[in-house]
Amino acid sequence: MANKLIGILTSGGDCPGLNAAIRAVGKAAASYDMELIGFLNGFQGLVKDQYVRLDMSRLSGILTLGGTILGTSRDKPHRMPVGGDQVMDMTPMAVATYRQHHLDALVCLGGGGTLKNAYRLSKEGLNIITLPKTIDNDVAETDVTFGFDTAMTIAAEAIDRLHTTADSHHRVIIVEIMGHNTGWLTLGAGIAGGADVILIPEIPYRIDSVVNALLNRYREGKRFSIVAIAEGAVCEDACDTDEADSELLTSSVRLSRAVGERTNLESRVTVLGHLQRGGAPSPADRLLATRLGTYCAGLIHRGEYGVMVASRGERCLAVPLEEAAGKRKDVPTDHPWIESARLVGTSFGDE
Repeated sequence: MANKLIGILTSGGDCPGLNAAIRAVGKAAASYDMELIGFLNGFQGLVKDQYVRLDMSRLSGILTLGGTILGTSRDKPHRMPVGGDQVMDMTPMAVATYRQHHLDALVCLGGGGTLKNAYRLSKEGLNIITLPKTIDNDVAETDVTFGFDTAMTIAAEAIDRLHTTADSHHRVIIVEIMGHNTGWLTLGAGIAGGADVILIPEIPYRIDSVVNALLNRYREGKRFSIVAIAEGAVCEDACDTDEADSELLTSSVRLSRAVGERTNLESRVTVLGHLQRGGAPSPADRLLATRLGTYCAGLIHRGEYGVMVASRGERCLAVPLEEAAGKRKDVPTDHPWIESARLVGTSFGDE
């Protein structure tokens, strides 16, 4: 009989690398003579006691699969939908499920929201460990989250493909990239894809600055421009296009209309959306998820709980949940990526 039983769940938005992390936790746990069960659809499964046993047959062949074999949701134990518009605090049910199975630990894979929910459960006396995943790369206290590298690669490849269309039609193409309220994804993909303008939430931009950057390219004989804009980018002058429906438009569409009005340059918008979250994880994300997952199993074997497994350089380490929960990792405005981008002539719409 196994000496410990571990529960695991995936919560929040899906991303590449979740299955790789589940596999890593499960296979490493088996080497320590521990068993793993997976709760379905995030914290819903914990509240409703819906689970599957994750034996070797279920863990086999999932390293390269995108998404999550366990399913996911954004539901929170302390504010769980119970029908219609009603929500209830279902934390006692989550705790009861944990106790009923006599779990030794619960592993929660997710981003900032998952981290906060996991921390709440740890304060209820549950042994919790979290693994940081999100394409946004905005989880505090870790260098990188799994899912980020894959999403950045997808976005950069999309920019690569848009270059040929932009060049052929002499257009400005505005690419809207995910990232919630941080600019890591747009910044990385924009630099790697050779975007001429990169707009991120951490550096509010002005329309005149963007327009000048685009017009300067055309004066230099450049026939097209690529603008990478984060979904949470902040426009200092509100991108006012004098349209009655301007508040209903996305930031990328408002920017496109403003550019068209002020330059007469033809522009098009491409919103990558959930495309960035799909597909197989990159080798870097598979490696990161495996490192974090196996380290997690070792922590459980040693009885170390109440932590998030972070990546620092080539090392993994345990960070207390209270140090990471409720915090966001923004892009520093003096980050080396930004410095390099400026040196190759990239505009951030702030000059």
